[in-house]
Amino acid sequence: MRSADAAAASPAEPRGPDLEALLTRVAGGDQEAFGEVYDRVSGPVLGMVRGILRDRAQSEEVAQEVLIEVWRCAARFRADKGRAMTWVMMLAHRRAVDRVRAVQAEAEREHKAALLDHTSAYDEVTEQVESRWERQRVRRCMGALTKLQRESVTLAYYRGLTYREIAQLLSLPLGTVKTRMRDGLIRLRDCLGVSV
Repeated sequence: MRSADAAAASPAEPRGPDLEALLTRVAGGDQEAFGEVYDRVSGPVLGMVRGILRDRAQSEEVAQEVLIEVWRCAARFRADKGRAMTWVMMLAHRRAVDRVRAVQAEAEREHKAALLDHTSAYDEVTEQVESRWERQRVRRCMGALTKLQRESVTLAYYRGLTYREIAQLLSLPLGTVKTRMRDGLIRLRDCLGVSV
């Protein structure tokens, strides 16, 4: 008979059937086999999940979800595609990463909601008053332009014509239209108090 010291010094040998065989039994609904699977993989699963999540409570919750998934999805395991422990750890990794993403998405939603709470409400009346005041200022400043400048600026900005189209419409050289526009815009800028 071996002593306890000799047993502790030698590497642990797997007890009972291998994990692949246990998963096959679990796929058939064998609860006893699942108990053995649970005992073998729960520690490594929790370790991996905790390494990703860094939160004990969430790690335990996700590890439990993984083990439930192993119970429900054991039939999906294919021994010809890889080892059982690799499959279980892949499930654990995916579930932990999904949790990280969900937590980040929730934090972003809460942050956006907090920003919305701090933004001032849209005031339609104030907007209309400011808009009307701006229009009056622009009209007053447009009235300060010469007739030729006002005509060129109006055609360009209110009708959307290009300098070339304005020149053709007014039968003027392109350079003349450009000069009128430049001078008119300078006067508008000064009148409106816009800094460049």
